[in-house]
Amino acid sequence: MKKETIPLLNRDLSWLSFNDRVLQEACDPETPLLERLKFLGIYSSNLDEFFRVRIATNRRIKKSSPKNSLLPGGLTPDQLLKQVQFTIYDQQEKFEECYEQILKELALHSIFIINEQQVTREQGDFILQYFNETVMPALVPVMIENTSKFPYLKDRSIYFLVEMTLNGKKEKLRHALIEIPSTLPRFIVLPKENKYIILLDDIIRYCINEVFFNFEYDSIQAYTIKLTRDAELDIEQDVTKSLVKKLSESIKKRRTASPVRLIYDDTIPPEILAYLLKKLEFKKDDHPVPGGRYHNFIDFINFPSLNRDDLKYTYNKPLPHKKIKPKTSLLAIIKQKDILLSFPYQSYHYIIDVLREAAIDPKVKALQITLYRAGKNSHIVNILINAIKNGKKVTVVVELQARFDEEANIRWANKLQEEGAQVIYGVPGLKAHSKLFLITRSEHGEDVMYAHIGTGNFNEDTAKIYCDHSLLTADKNITEEVARVFMFYKDNYKTGNYKHLLVSPFFMRKRLSQLIAKEIETARSGKEAFIFLKMNSLTDPELIKKLYDASKAGVKIRLIIRGICSLLPGVKDLSENIEAISIVDKYLEHARVFIFSNDGIPKVYLSSADWMPRNLDFRSEVAVPINDEDIKKELIEIMEIQWKDHTKARILDENQSNKYRYLNREKTRAQQAIYKFLS
Repeated sequence: MKKETIPLLNRDLSWLSFNDRVLQEACDPETPLLERLKFLGIYSSNLDEFFRVRIATNRRIKKSSPKNSLLPGGLTPDQLLKQVQFTIYDQQEKFEECYEQILKELALHSIFIINEQQVTREQGDFILQYFNETVMPALVPVMIENTSKFPYLKDRSIYFLVEMTLNGKKEKLRHALIEIPSTLPRFIVLPKENKYIILLDDIIRYCINEVFFNFEYDSIQAYTIKLTRDAELDIEQDVTKSLVKKLSESIKKRRTASPVRLIYDDTIPPEILAYLLKKLEFKKDDHPVPGGRYHNFIDFINFPSLNRDDLKYTYNKPLPHKKIKPKTSLLAIIKQKDILLSFPYQSYHYIIDVLREAAIDPKVKALQITLYRAGKNSHIVNILINAIKNGKKVTVVVELQARFDEEANIRWANKLQEEGAQVIYGVPGLKAHSKLFLITRSEHGEDVMYAHIGTGNFNEDTAKIYCDHSLLTADKNITEEVARVFMFYKDNYKTGNYKHLLVSPFFMRKRLSQLIAKEIETARSGKEAFIFLKMNSLTDPELIKKLYDASKAGVKIRLIIRGICSLLPGVKDLSENIEAISIVDKYLEHARVFIFSNDGIPKVYLSSADWMPRNLDFRSEVAVPINDEDIKKELIEIMEIQWKDHTKARILDENQSNKYRYLNREKTRAQQAIYKFLS
């Protein structure tokens, strides 16, 4: 039987539309000026990852699929790659215009990013000294003509392709590569005035004669290039090797993986570009990307603050939780009542505190936790080690295949194992993406459990800028099922039964389908029915079809989707009852909240899972029902505040226009309004 096709937006084109919303923040004159530079950095970082993961994947699909096979969204792999390239070219132009505009506005505030041609004599003396003392020792130029093979280019490193000529003669041409050292600061604030900044790239350009002083030339030019490589890990199936060893070997291979993008300075002369492409063996359909003078704008995320707080966001102090009194046992509070924490509005130290309390409490017997992306200097890992030293049984599920955090997770796993923790390396064939911990405490001769189920990672660093929710509960219905999830991690054949939690990959898809089906049934009986969903990405064709069916049945559906949305809202006879927005603001919207009207008694869930095939079928995820009526009301109110946003909300539609959503009422900015609501 032929599978039914439904209207979908290709996920990669939708992702590019999301990154365009990030670019909008950089171009928005209402965004503080130094923050606009950071948004350019975020856009650049996102695009790098897109090429490393999605473009690499699509090229693999193109090679392995029949010529006219269709991807979701109705495009062939070749058509998709061409459309992606067109979209990126368009965004690149917008990016360059935005950067130039920011430079002009910085100048109005007496902040100048200068290049090597704008340096004064006094600045030049400082730059030359800085170059000779700090930069020159870190440079290792490679003369290309002296090598039989073109030098290896590191993934995402910036290089200068240098051309030296003598008397304009081709036979006198010399070429060299210089890697811009990533170990040095990208931005150097020039002394005294504290308002002139020069990039490391331009310091090298200014002093390039110092590098090649022993060559004969009368003209020397340096052009920026950067190569991006395939980031997919090809893990061997060798059963004699441990997962850690296989993963470590794959990470090393990633460094020399196939190139997926070459970006170059668009002022490079055609003959030099042709020379470069020939040396790199780049084909015409590899689509090298013309860019500006500077690459790796990710570094602009750490642009110097220059003591100009007036040009940056102000961040509110994290709020205390109204139900948590200072110097009170958190476990005692949780036993009395469920606690909802909303970050970054409320302090993440509550999570640290409850784990620390468990680590030193003589009555606590065991502590189990999932780690997907831990902080760089994780207090949580240190607390787990302290718990072991205090005689607790500590079990840690470490997901080794958290993309781009593999090495850090291997390091944490080894450290925990050395200290005596039972470390479980995820589940074969699945990624453990749930956000759980479970504390087991002996009380009056019985084991009492306390659980955390959340939407965000146990990461103190990202908790300052990611919007997430955590539920802390001692509800037996929930804690016993969380214990079953941990049992599954230990013994993968024990999948367990779940009456309350929605657990993937075994039950979540089916339960979500049933919840949507109930809304359809309610609408058809003439009663009010609605679905209100917030997540990072919505791409699952099966659940999208069910949402289309619900819309056609009269169910009112509201969606807040930060990133990819393959569903087409507002289409006649298909999704007329579906509205969708995306909020991009100073904090990263990361929470997943699902609300169903449930015939007048709303069901509310917090989840670690987006509605994507990978989350529902290939990951271990957990969604928890909110049973506490006060917390349920609080979450619904937070969602309503976000829906009213018409400052940073964009309308998601089939045209991907990303229009700001203006409503005829008092101006609302959700992230500010939520802080006020919680205070």
